[in-house]
Amino acid sequence: MLYPLFCYRILLKKMIIAYLLLGSNLGDRKKYLSDALELIELRLGKISACSSLYCTASWGKHDQPDFLNQVIALETRLSPESLLDGILTIEIELGRVRNERWGSRKIDIDILLFGKQIVAQRELKIPHPFLHERRFCLEPLCEIAPGLIHPIFGTKMSELLTELSDNLSVKKLS
Repeated sequence: MLYPLFCYRILLKKMIIAYLLLGSNLGDRKKYLSDALELIELRLGKISACSSLYCTASWGKHDQPDFLNQVIALETRLSPESLLDGILTIEIELGRVRNERWGSRKIDIDILLFGKQIVAQRELKIPHPFLHERRFCLEPLCEIAPGLIHPIFGTKMSELLTELSDNLSVKKLS
């Protein structure tokens, strides 16, 4: 059950930079991403960097419309768990319905990284377990933070991108 943000906000002593992936493949995709950015900044922290928008083929389930994806850097004092709770609330408010794994959706917001932290909980895994396998994550992430180090592999994101075997279409929008 989700509660209002003020009920479960756990603040950290110092600011952390979290990297989030936003995606949409239903309806007015740009509007859903824009609305999500507005709510993220209003409730969860300060957005310090945004990648370009990328049009990407769906991953995991190929018989659906292309996604618009974007990665942001978010300066936050929230704990990883509170950040996830806030993200889930925003997704629901914007009309997210979870019907099937990797199915089409109006909005999807994933935590890719949370500082250098590694989190391995049932409902929360950081870094995102598929980050290093997905071009649609790495391309926009490398646009804003190519020198960022993967906290488990100890490898720069730009190196992970060059070694990537995922060849699904990822096109930067002008």
